[in-house]
Amino acid sequence: MKKTLLAEFTAREGAEDEVSRLIRDYAGKVREEEGNLAFDVYTKASGPRAYWIFEVYRDEDAFQAHLKAPYGGPFNTALAPLIEEDASVLTFLDPAA
Repeated sequence: MKKTLLAEFTAREGAEDEVSRLIRDYAGKVREEEGNLAFDVYTKASGPRAYWIFEVYRDEDAFQAHLKAPYGGPFNTALAPLIEEDASVLTFLDPAA
């Protein structure tokens, strides 16, 4: 079964360019993962500091491999002081139909 989630965070004022650069670089790496099916980065039209990232992995094993990727920890460490939340807020999703 596919593993699907939505990650949300808000860039701090003044950190928008750095957050954009970090997420762009990270997205490129995640999209190359064998088990990644989607890593779509969005900002809210009425509030471009708010990020929503839609992620889909082939299955739980692919998601666990994603979590163990060597670039994930450094990305999260670099991102943490640049966002309003303590960390990305994750919402796991199940298909409704």
